[in-house]
Amino acid sequence: MNLIETIGFIAAILTTVAFLPQVYKTWKTKDVSGLSLPMLFIFFSGVSIWLIYGILKDSPSMIFANSITIISSFLLLYFKLKYSK
Repeated sequence: MNLIETIGFIAAILTTVAFLPQVYKTWKTKDVSGLSLPMLFIFFSGVSIWLIYGILKDSPSMIFANSITIISSFLLLYFKLKYSK
């Protein structure tokens, strides 16, 4: 693994892990009032495109980070739709 991919994996781990507490908190509290549905759709779309880009560039760090983040953002979208009042 070269230095660029190593840096990419470090960034991927940090940014992906930073997102997980929000998913956990939303799952536990079922409070989605602070989540914006348009932002979640835009974010999910953007992460999906980044994943496609990472696959096309054959970048393991981008594929890793965006695969996990797409699952997390999908869960938040699901929670927002399920628990909105």
